Amino acid sequence: MTKYVIIMTPMPELFDSHCHLDFPEFDQDRNKTLEQCWLSGVHSICIPATEARYWPRVLKQAHSVPDSVRLYAALGLHPYFLKSHKPHHLDELKVFLTRHSETVCAVGEIGLDYSLTDSNRDEQHFYFVRQLELADRFKLPVILHCRKAHDEILKQIRQIKLERGGIVHAFSGSEQQARQYIELGFKLGFGGTITYERARKTRQLATSLPLSSIVLETDAPDMPMSGYQGQRNTPARLPVVLKHLAQLRSSSVKEIARATTENALSILGK
Repeated sequence: MTKYVIIMTPMPELFDSHCHLDFPEFDQDRNKTLEQCWLSGVHSICIPATEARYWPRVLKQAHSVPDSVRLYAALGLHPYFLKSHKPHHLDELKVFLTRHSETVCAVGEIGLDYSLTDSNRDEQHFYFVRQLELADRFKLPVILHCRKAHDEILKQIRQIKLERGGIVHAFSGSEQQARQYIELGFKLGFGGTITYERARKTRQLATSLPLSSIVLETDAPDMPMSGYQGQRNTPARLPVVLKHLAQLRSSSVKEIARATTENALSILGK
């Protein structure tokens, strides 16, 4: 009688490279959300802070990691909240990066947002460049927010060459710009946008760029995926992005999961 041994290959762990788990939208069910993440295969999450006042809570969450999902803390000053930033926050960021060097995985979320018509671009530039300099000083990667400013951001990161590169969150630039980021040591984040058929440009980029340059993200609680419009986004839905990316690239879910997790760890891993 022939005996067959069935070997079960576990699904590779997923890494949500961009999720604002510290936002108030998760205050009522944050632990439950993390349980759902674990069950769905999302075992690592990077939480990028947006304002100085939120740095302590992001660090607290990273320090109080449950036995399941590992949380990574990134600290930065987001260009969207420019009116909340003060020059002394840059000095405070330096102190935080010094005191919490074992916990902070990146400087972020930082960048330029030229889609904001009521925002001072010179001030945006000031905070962005100073934070790049801090990332360089502390040998940390950066998590970039960019809207209608890729050429300017590329110019700055060519001048301040970061040893560990970083991640361009929710990449929406051209293929040429994408390849320039890759040459500079950056990974590109793809999330819920690729679940919409109308997002042809982004879906094409997710298909044609090297898999070694791609990381997955949700940007939860924002950027709901197709089929979930009007609902709070959650990191537990990262497998939806994974499935769409695998279909677009005609690859197996396991291959995409393994590669994108390794890519995220190569940038954010401590």
